[in-house]
Amino acid sequence: MQIVQVLAYGILLGGIYALLASGVTLIFGVLDVVNVAQGAFLVFSALFTWQIWDMFGIEPLLLIPVMGAMMGLIGWAIYRGMLIRVAPQGPGMTVLLMFGVALTMEGILNLGFGNKFKSVTPAYFTQSLNIGEIVLPYPQLISGVLAIVVLGAIYAYLRFSWAGRALRASSQNRDGAALVGISHKKAAGFAFAIGAATAGVGGVLLAIMYPIFPATHYEWIARLLGVVVLGGFGSIPGAIIAALLLGTMESFAATFVPQWAPLFFYGTILLILVFRPQGIMGSKTREDVA
Repeated sequence: MQIVQVLAYGILLGGIYALLASGVTLIFGVLDVVNVAQGAFLVFSALFTWQIWDMFGIEPLLLIPVMGAMMGLIGWAIYRGMLIRVAPQGPGMTVLLMFGVALTMEGILNLGFGNKFKSVTPAYFTQSLNIGEIVLPYPQLISGVLAIVVLGAIYAYLRFSWAGRALRASSQNRDGAALVGISHKKAAGFAFAIGAATAGVGGVLLAIMYPIFPATHYEWIARLLGVVVLGGFGSIPGAIIAALLLGTMESFAATFVPQWAPLFFYGTILLILVFRPQGIMGSKTREDVA
């Protein structure tokens, strides 16, 4: 029964990782940009969620659309104001730019919130759902379910809406997409906004699960990049599979060998990449083309 308990917790954790990593892999798929500021976006949203909850006592889950819209707007502004100018200089410059954005956001958060842990603790924070002998804490259960629902909505939007098909067309062949009237710059800006919005939603969920302080973004971007690399850069299905796998591995490690949990998380990534360097659902690139 303990195995089922750990597996259920791991799936919930993996669903959250999948939502957070989907923004990184979507941005890379359309823009060829590794958004190392995604962790800072996530912490930015989490700390603002804490501030609103602390001041007004608003149920944090009600802030999901607000923080998603706010971070989407911030992401679009960063793309239009900075990234669109630097992107032609190559991937190295875009990584440096986004790292600078992450450091700037960390500095702003340090000034506004101080370098102290903040935690949102609604009434259900210490409650849990009991199904037989299985115990599921409400913060993890609610966050995991909402993450899966939001991720499903994003996938359906990208799959079935005209804007989603335009994004996929632009990521697969930007020249061909341009021939049918799809602007790559508009598609890229939209993709970056969606990617940042996932961090806005994820930040709310993170705030009710873990204590957060500004420098936490280093830990989270390391985890998200690990998920994206393992799943295959640019592949959302790959990121989902990798997130569920890593969430389950972390859950088992935290239960049975807690002191080795980080080793299991990153060790799983290294082990799989040794045998499949392109990731679970990534594609190989011919050296003459690269």
